[in-house]
Amino acid sequence: MIKSVNVSQEGIIKDIMRLENIGRFDLDPTYSLGNFYKGIPEPRIKYDIDPKYPDVGEYDVRILPLPDESIHSIMFDPPFLGGGGKNGIIKKRFGGFDSIPLLWKFYEEAIRELCRVLKGQGVLVVKCQDCVDSRQQHLSHYEIITHALLNGLYPKDLYILVADQRITRKGQKNQQHARKHHSYFIVFKKSNRTLPYKILKYREVLKDVS
Repeated sequence: MIKSVNVSQEGIIKDIMRLENIGRFDLDPTYSLGNFYKGIPEPRIKYDIDPKYPDVGEYDVRILPLPDESIHSIMFDPPFLGGGGKNGIIKKRFGGFDSIPLLWKFYEEAIRELCRVLKGQGVLVVKCQDCVDSRQQHLSHYEIITHALLNGLYPKDLYILVADQRITRKGQKNQQHARKHHSYFIVFKKSNRTLPYKILKYREVLKDVS
């Protein structure tokens, strides 16, 4: 039985690959150090804006050197931090943007480009985590799902990765929000068929308010 909550990142990725019949991901456009691929086959194509290995191409996920509808499966692990806060240990480890609007713009442009290269019936897996900046809650998973829907992707599954441990900031006082001990893996499917009526209606609502 495949469940939507797991304490193992490797376990979630293997469950996704099993459900979606993926033996090996075609593309990882934000490969970084390749930490996803311990016990999992390396993707066929590896890109990063700042490659750490010679077999990783230097490309921005928002401008990929790939033809339309040429990729069947994509693993995408974008930055999840934004805002003008201190460059603490978490930001140094995971990277981020100078403001939340810049982060949201990155999601919008990246998802549009990934949808362009994805084949019909193709699968896009996005890992993300919500964040708090300047005492404001920012729901990255909602932002990503919104842009995916606007680009015709169906959110087929959402997995929750629960962390046993999280990096914490020392000396924090007056806590305003619950500490996040989870992140998400969202599985999107690109279909040649018409999306369900409720999703099509939702997309129209999103266009009206955007």
